[in-house]
Amino acid sequence: MGITIKSKSELAIMREAGKLTCGAIWYAGERLKPGMTTLEVDKLIGEFYQQHGCKSCFKGLYGFPANACISVNDEVIHGIPKASRRLKEGDIVSIDTGAAYMGFNGDSCWTFPVGKISDEARALLEVTEASLYEGIAKAEAGARIGDISHAVEEYCASRGYGIVRNYCGHGIGREVHESPEIPNWGNPGKGPRLVSGMTICIEPMINVRGDDVKTLKDGWTVVTKSGSLSAHFEHTIAITPDGPVILTRP
Repeated sequence: MGITIKSKSELAIMREAGKLTCGAIWYAGERLKPGMTTLEVDKLIGEFYQQHGCKSCFKGLYGFPANACISVNDEVIHGIPKASRRLKEGDIVSIDTGAAYMGFNGDSCWTFPVGKISDEARALLEVTEASLYEGIAKAEAGARIGDISHAVEEYCASRGYGIVRNYCGHGIGREVHESPEIPNWGNPGKGPRLVSGMTICIEPMINVRGDDVKTLKDGWTVVTKSGSLSAHFEHTIAITPDGPVILTRP
């Protein structure tokens, strides 16, 4: 699908979809505790959406079986919630989901600590989250996609972290995935130009060691090849004449 420009009324709907998405993530994220299963986390997401009269746009997307991708520790993205997967103290858990609301979609991800986590894990979370905001700061009308990509890459690579290159951010609207692609690496001044009314997802996926990833036998779960921890933070952003507006802010 090509790049779509949203009207003011469409952006208002996307703002609501964003609030619902973010609400679901934090509803589940604040309840994480050792002993919980990732399936229980997914049920919390579904519960939130049901209470607020919307649905997950992830469920059934390309055949995905759950409300959210729940990825733990070295799992980068697309972790399938399971009754057999129990969280433990010190885990980091990425909750990636989106609300379908009035024909439009939200998409966001946050990586949460379970109890007390290691210094290595905490530093990874801090750097990945900060790199998201470095990218957002470059999402100005008139700038190019490469400006966002370069900001994320520069921030993480200069601190010695691996950047996942097999997956990237994207446009969003009536479809969960629209053009353009938004990599977490690249050259400033390159790529499509950002214009007011575009809505995009910026989503750094950052590893403690190495860029390389592999997909497990379930056909979904992507893990780091190094076995090191990975974090994932994502916001849906609107490009406006007054600068970038985060639609999935807590």
